[in-house]
Amino acid sequence: MGWLLMRDMGGCATPRSYLDNQFTYQRDTHRLTVLASAMVGSTYYAACERLADDDERIVFGIVCFTKTSIGARDGCTFGYKDMDETVGPNESECPAAILDELTVTDSEYALAWRARCRANLLAKKLDRAKPTPKPGQTIIFDEPMRFSDGSDRSRFEVVANPKGKTPLFRDPESRAICRIPAFRTRAYRIVHAAIVVRDTASG
Repeated sequence: MGWLLMRDMGGCATPRSYLDNQFTYQRDTHRLTVLASAMVGSTYYAACERLADDDERIVFGIVCFTKTSIGARDGCTFGYKDMDETVGPNESECPAAILDELTVTDSEYALAWRARCRANLLAKKLDRAKPTPKPGQTIIFDEPMRFSDGSDRSRFEVVANPKGKTPLFRDPESRAICRIPAFRTRAYRIVHAAIVVRDTASG
């Protein structure tokens, strides 16, 4: 399905409330109700319950791209593109509270999408559990990185970044300072700086 564009959201304050309203309705043959929804960035995720007189209760996932535009030439300030989980959406950042509402399905695309969402949730959880490197510590990456001089390095000293929160890293051999983009996506461990006890007897 293509994009649906409109001049306003019909009195709804947010894209989420608008889409909740769009996917909650009563028809002659069935009723659809949004049980849970969330916005992750500009992507809308929802668990929708479908009840029909001649069918079993089904709760399935819906994914919508959304976009807003102020001052658009055509006057359309909001748009969305919707799909359900059976088409295997690429966007797979659905929150666990929504995934937990979904009923059993035999759709291979839906099952694969749910698995990707669960895997992404686990990866985020593991990422949050990683220790945050602090200046003075040593960080050791599981996989060495190849640098422009042809050498492989995995061990660095953590250095404070005067221009931001993302730390810098110093090669302990060359003493060169470098950045490691998206370093938290890599597997690593932290070695705390050694505490040196001063010998008072020697002054």
